[in-house]
Amino acid sequence: MNETKMARFVGSIPETYDRELGPFLFEYYAEDLAARLKAPAGGRVLEIACGTGISTEYARNVLEAGISITATDLNPPMLEHAEANRSHLAGVTFSQADAQALPFGDGQFDALFCQFGVMFLPDKPLGFSEFFRVLKPGGTLALNVWDSLERNPVVGLAFETICSFFESDPPLFLSIPFGWNDHAVIRAHLEDAGFGDVAIEAVPHGGSHPSAAGLAKGMVQGNPTMLEIEERGTASADEVVVTLAEKIRATYGDNPVRSPLQAIVATARKPE
Repeated sequence: MNETKMARFVGSIPETYDRELGPFLFEYYAEDLAARLKAPAGGRVLEIACGTGISTEYARNVLEAGISITATDLNPPMLEHAEANRSHLAGVTFSQADAQALPFGDGQFDALFCQFGVMFLPDKPLGFSEFFRVLKPGGTLALNVWDSLERNPVVGLAFETICSFFESDPPLFLSIPFGWNDHAVIRAHLEDAGFGDVAIEAVPHGGSHPSAAGLAKGMVQGNPTMLEIEERGTASADEVVVTLAEKIRATYGDNPVRSPLQAIVATARKPE
């Protein structure tokens, strides 16, 4: 499975992602990750996989004004949405970059953070080695990834419902972001890249969304699952949304929807 190929956030996807999934999946964990950032006054911070800029905004809100943030993403449409909606963030530069071939010199940044991005890297050891390379000695890393679908049951329900519309070759996008969460593997990748002071923990949270219909729309049309459905041509994204909304409503309620979530957060440091 080519994670990069499947991670296509184009067309209307960035807007739906930001509006429907942002408050439910990303804002709490963006705030949590931002609180873990460490950078000196006047320092430089690099963000990997900034998406629509949700985590960028939380980082900007907690870091000192003199600290600059270079927010990068591989997907131009996501960056365009970030720039259009978060251009007011002072000291933030949005730019396209491949996390496996970062266009920055060695030792350029005091801190690096990545919210729900490393799961999509086809070559994770290469990505971690790039993170290590661009950090200054003593620089810090903070990242998070999703725990399993079992630990994020409303997403598991969405995945099962989407797959139920296809007798074969179901859309598999949602299995990627929720399929890389082994603590030992994460630790090994970080330590193999050269990082020390590695700390990893599970962070549970109670997710809330104003409506089952809105959350269902985000789960289906706020990520590349929509493109997978369209490419197969045997079901419409709209009918999947309607069915999923009914199942979410029956299991997790409505106005609001409430469901447990869980992420894995890792922090590390580049030795002096």
